[in-house]
Amino acid sequence: MADSLFQQNLRNKVMDQIALNHFISEEVISAMKNVPRHLFVSKDQQHAAYRDEPLPIASGQTISQITTVAIQTDLLKMKKGNKVLEIGTGSGYQAAILCELGFEVYSIERHKKLHLKAKEILSNLEYENIVLVHGDGFDGLLQFAPFDGILITCGAPEIPEKLLEQLAIGGRMVVPVGEKLQEMMVVEKTDEKDYNTTGAGYFRFVPMLKGIVH
Repeated sequence: MADSLFQQNLRNKVMDQIALNHFISEEVISAMKNVPRHLFVSKDQQHAAYRDEPLPIASGQTISQITTVAIQTDLLKMKKGNKVLEIGTGSGYQAAILCELGFEVYSIERHKKLHLKAKEILSNLEYENIVLVHGDGFDGLLQFAPFDGILITCGAPEIPEKLLEQLAIGGRMVVPVGEKLQEMMVVEKTDEKDYNTTGAGYFRFVPMLKGIVH
């Protein structure tokens, strides 16, 4: 799939700026420089792909602002080979970054149209360490649990209990919690029943909804 030198330069420029303004690991910055964001948006949005802002995608959803993606990914603090569950595949952009970092990636999307499009793009980009599922994010993927990390890319009304149960002891969940404005929460599971939570700033996400859309 096409990725021109011009687009690579735009990508490098925005990631270098984010690295100057935020404490993001070099691994995350490097991974995001390798992912052609413009391929995850429609052709009429590609001119804006490297602006640091959210963009509309199909099914009334959005691809998150680049800085937000960088912050969320960095908050996971995962290592290569860790098993990560993403809730809300969307365009597939965040999933591609998780793959670039060498994680074993599982991603759920409730909208079938988005699920199929993301599957096509990620396959064309030859990402292999990923399982994509059309399903309800609130249910997680018990058959593949436990997960070292869980990343939720939509605004949850509260920390999802069923997903906490699928998090490994010592694992981390990054989840925006709230309705119109969400607080990014980092949840660290200390044992089967206990976990520590810390806040990491306020963001705006589309809501996390139950059920699936065909």
